[in-house]
Amino acid sequence: MKTTGLLLFFCVLLTASVQAQTFRGLDKSPMDMAYYPDDYAHDRKFAPDKIKGETAKVRVIYSRPALKGRALGDLVPTGKVWRVGANEASEIKFYEDATIMGKKVKAGTYALLGQANEQDFTVILSSDVDQWGAYSYDPKYDVLRVNAPLKEISEPVENFAIQFAKGDGKEVLMRMAWGNVMVEVPMEF
Repeated sequence: MKTTGLLLFFCVLLTASVQAQTFRGLDKSPMDMAYYPDDYAHDRKFAPDKIKGETAKVRVIYSRPALKGRALGDLVPTGKVWRVGANEASEIKFYEDATIMGKKVKAGTYALLGQANEQDFTVILSSDVDQWGAYSYDPKYDVLRVNAPLKEISEPVENFAIQFAKGDGKEVLMRMAWGNVMVEVPMEF
């Protein structure tokens, strides 16, 4: 009888621990990644012969919230620091030193934050990485602040998006778009 009771106890304990190991569902704002050169990681893995000595210059890891019929101004309020995406603050990694709108940035990893203004968008790089949203944002950790003009785009973007593109000459453009608004941040390596 004692053995049966002990066996029953262990079965209940095992069942309870298995049930406690459930996984949470998918995030409402999926995570994405952008590289320059565009598709660098995919080309390197699946078509290494296409890469001719070109190495990654910059990478952004971010989450992609959707408008879902909501007003952009409600999701990104004017004058308030925003995490540039959803969930954790977006992360930007420079594989080599860069110049962003005339300002030098050392190679490294930074939180990518921003602030929507009436006529432009302030891009903020912070050394305070691994923060949830921008709730703990402290300007004392700012490594860079630049203002880029807001541009209206004709085809709306439902989910927030970041892409890199070749600009003029040596310039690379980091494009961030949501709704009918886009910001282009020029950088050089």
